[in-house]
Formats: sequence, C-alpha cells, structure tokens
Amino acid sequence: MWYFNSETIKTPKTMVINDITYPKGIFRDSAMLSSLGIKPMSIVKPNSRYYWDGAYSVDTTGAEVVGTYAGTARDVDTLKANMLSKANQAAASRHAVIDWYWTRASKGGTAVPSNIATYATTLYSEHETIKTAIAAITDLAGVMAYENKPHTETRKIETYDADGVFEAYVGTNTSSREIDMCTHFSANPNDEVDPAFVSLIAD
Repeated sequence: MWYFNSETIKTPKTMVINDITYPKGIFRDSAMLSSLGIKPMSIVKPNSRYYWDGAYSVDTTGAEVVGTYAGTARDVDTLKANMLSKANQAAASRHAVIDWYWTRASKGGTAVPSNIATYATTLYSEHETIKTAIAAITDLAGVMAYENKPHTETRKIETYDADGVFEAYVGTNTSSREIDMCTHFSANPNDEVDPAFVSLIAD
C-alpha cells in the first residue's frame, strides 16, 4: 500500500505525475517511488474484538505514511455476555463427552468410574469459578485481561529416531502463552493427560 498526493494506493497502477505517465511497474522500484514522492503506507486499526473503528487520521510526516483508526470501545456488558456464552459452551462440550457414563449407569450398566465422577465435579466447580470471575468484571481492561491472561508453559522435550518414532523425553522447554480464561479448564479425565505436559502457570 502506498500514499501520494492525499491518495491511498492499494494496488500498483499507472501514475501520471507532472504530466509524465509512469507504468505500474514503478511500484517494484522503491528508489523511483521515493524520488516521485510516493511513500509506503500502513493502516493501524484497533483490536476488533474490543473496539469499533473510530475516527481516521493520516500521519504523512515520516518515511512511511501511517493511517490510524481511533478505537471506540465496545459495550462491556455485551462482551461479558459473549464471554459467559463461551464459558457455557466450553463446559457443555466437555460434559457431553462423558454424559454417556451416567446414561449407561442409569440403565443398570457399569457404575460411573470414580475418576470420571471426580472430573465432572471439578468441571462444575471450575465453571462456577469462571462465571463468578466474569460477573465481577467492570471495565474493558478487565475483559481483555481475562481473555488474554499471560501464562508460562513448561513441556518435556521430545526426541525421535531417524524414522520419526518417539524415543524419549530430554529436559524441558518453557514458552509464553496467552490464554482465554473463559474456556480454560484445568481438569482432564485420566486417559486424556498429555505425557509431555509439565506445568502451566499464570504470570
């Protein structure tokens, strides 16, 4: 994207400058563009998850022209309603995976395994904690912080042989992640534990 004489140029095109016609190929020649006063341009927009595009302004003073949309904050109550919906859907999808244990037991089949019953109880508890946290949010900063909470994850380093077959874990590695706490549940059934996982700690 480029900028010339108050015009935003989104794609290369033929240009007429000072009565001289230049082919669109000049947009591959940065030196030529600079000599003609055609500057590269970028557009800065606020995060659309949390802001509507507001007033637009253009700064032409630098080597690159920057067009900026001011952010108009979205309604916090609407965002919180969306957060609660995400949390409810995340909890429901996890419960749906294990509901068949209770259906089987209610028909005289095998009793619900203790680890599954514990998992279900933990899901209910974590879901309630999430709903309480969402209800307590009062401003946009709180919404953004809860949906993008920094964490440090530690995982075991996997090694493989020449055929791509897993051999062993060697040491650990840490990485930074931002987690949407609306859909983050720490509990997992025993058979879904990731063997390479070591820890996930909020910063």
